[in-house]
Amino acid sequence: MSVAVAAAPSRWKSVTLWVVRGLLALAFAAAGAAKLYGVPMLVEEFEHIGLGQWFRYFTGSLELLGAVLILVPPVAAFGGLLLSCIMVGATIAHLFLIGGSPVPALVLLTLSAIVAYAKRSQFDLLASLP
Repeated sequence: MSVAVAAAPSRWKSVTLWVVRGLLALAFAAAGAAKLYGVPMLVEEFEHIGLGQWFRYFTGSLELLGAVLILVPPVAAFGGLLLSCIMVGATIAHLFLIGGSPVPALVLLTLSAIVAYAKRSQFDLLASLP
């Protein structure tokens, strides 16, 4: 009976992490697709950033890549790390360049970092490569 009780928290952690990964994938796939499609509001925001529209395409592509990586179990940590880095940049952009609330970016940063941390053992595999 104690084995079933001990296994329950691990199962809930796993299910919760999958839910977070799925929600992140949906959010970043939508955001990346909107950037690549050229939603006028995003075109204007990236114009305001001042790096040119290539940066919008680059960011959108990275968001789509991160959305895919976070769903692939062996590389979910790398997806979480990539998306965390993107959200650090988004937070800085909201605070210093484009205005608006940085809270959505901070929430996505936190969730992405949780995934990267929860799957951190995948980084050990990279370190053990010859």
